[in-house]
Amino acid sequence: MEKIGIIDLGSNSARLVIVDLFGEGHFMVTDELKESVRLGQDMDRDGFLKPQRVAETIKTLKMFKRLCDASGVERIIAVATAAVRRAKNQRSFLDEIQATCGIRVDVLSEDEEAALVYRGVINSMDVPKGIILEIGGGSTKIVYYNRRAVLHHVTLPFGAVTLTDLFSDDGLSPERQTERIEEFFTEQFKKIEWLAEVEPDAQMIGVGGSFRNLYKINRVVRKYPLTTVHNYQFASEDFRAVYDMVRVLDVEKRKRIRGLSPARADIMPAALAIIKAFTDYLHIENFTISGCGLREGIMFNQAVPVTLERPITDVLSYSLSTLVRYYGCNASHVEHVVHLSIQLFKQLRVLHKFPRIYLKVLKIAASLHDCGLRVRYYNNQKHSRYMILNSGIYGATHREIVLAAFVAGCHRKEDLAPAEWARYKDIVSDEDLDIVRKLGVLLRIGESLDRSGLGVVKGINCDVLGDSVIMKTELAGDASLEIRQAMAANAEFKRTFKKNLEIL
Repeated sequence: MEKIGIIDLGSNSARLVIVDLFGEGHFMVTDELKESVRLGQDMDRDGFLKPQRVAETIKTLKMFKRLCDASGVERIIAVATAAVRRAKNQRSFLDEIQATCGIRVDVLSEDEEAALVYRGVINSMDVPKGIILEIGGGSTKIVYYNRRAVLHHVTLPFGAVTLTDLFSDDGLSPERQTERIEEFFTEQFKKIEWLAEVEPDAQMIGVGGSFRNLYKINRVVRKYPLTTVHNYQFASEDFRAVYDMVRVLDVEKRKRIRGLSPARADIMPAALAIIKAFTDYLHIENFTISGCGLREGIMFNQAVPVTLERPITDVLSYSLSTLVRYYGCNASHVEHVVHLSIQLFKQLRVLHKFPRIYLKVLKIAASLHDCGLRVRYYNNQKHSRYMILNSGIYGATHREIVLAAFVAGCHRKEDLAPAEWARYKDIVSDEDLDIVRKLGVLLRIGESLDRSGLGVVKGINCDVLGDSVIMKTELAGDASLEIRQAMAANAEFKRTFKKNLEIL
């Protein structure tokens, strides 16, 4: 295992993430630190990084270095983006960092930055066709892709910090300032000819701190139960409600908005104005927020070097494999339970009548059904449910994650936890309980048929005959334990599917 530190020196903030690289091409973030340094502030006047901003950044980087040293970080990868890229005093700034902090900072080109943002998104989301809007402090990036290949990208030299500086005018109300930013950005979009080629079914994906803060505000408003920003679905009317609330307030009142970082309160209206102009220009009705971007792009490149050439083919399987390894699950047992559970799903489709999309839910639940053992054996299914809800699974929607968590919570016995289920009423409905019950029974039987973890039940063949399901097992040894455990689910199977279960 190797521990690395990634430093992202942006126009608004500096971030450090500490990452463990482990196994065969997997990684996990183990620590993070963020400071608002405003490196790009007031640069538009003469193109120079200001001494106060430089001093604050150096102080922050020294702190980052101390944390890396204390955490046993073996290698630091530091990158800088728009503000440093445009700075006339770039060389002296980078030399001072090297001399005082012992950190070498690479300045990303516009193409390199866009590529990393794209890799962070495409390797963590199952969205085959999308248009990425990444709002930074000193630039705004747009990346259009289809079939997991970039078609067009552009970097506009304006971000939340630079626009706030550009349009700050004591004579204008906050609301009027955002209107001017909208007008300004709409004109910028008109100059990008390929935006007319964006197909209506391309999913908009929002990346960056402003989008994450937008999610946090809306989560408070909606009392949304999941704390996972990645793959959060945002309806345009919800966005406009937040925008209309934020844009009319002065800075001090914005700082009191729950969910909005006080350090971002002054630049948030500018960022929201960019989103408003973009969604209006492309007639976008909803968008998805990605919790992954440039830094995750670097992580994927380090852990899975092949992503420098092509994206991960199966995002969900990669993510589940990472979590199985990280949680110390028995990988061969997990693989076998997934195999048996999928067989049951396919062979009993005549009973459950679910479309193939629910195989995804079952796969998540089967892959992580044992992760709760990391907490405690007793009631481990409850711990598994909690861990699935909070693991930040890539390649799955929030609804799929919630359903899978409750299915995994039933893998030892039916445990629907009605009070817990009620917390997620904005994501799932009471009708979805039928899905959880049926998939939960299938997972329980699949897990039972590998109770010893030795893989003695190689396969199953199910016949639905009258009021019974005859399950014939293909064996490679004594499976008396497995069959006994699986038959313990007979009463639950009959109650759920209205059929008796016989296992031969």
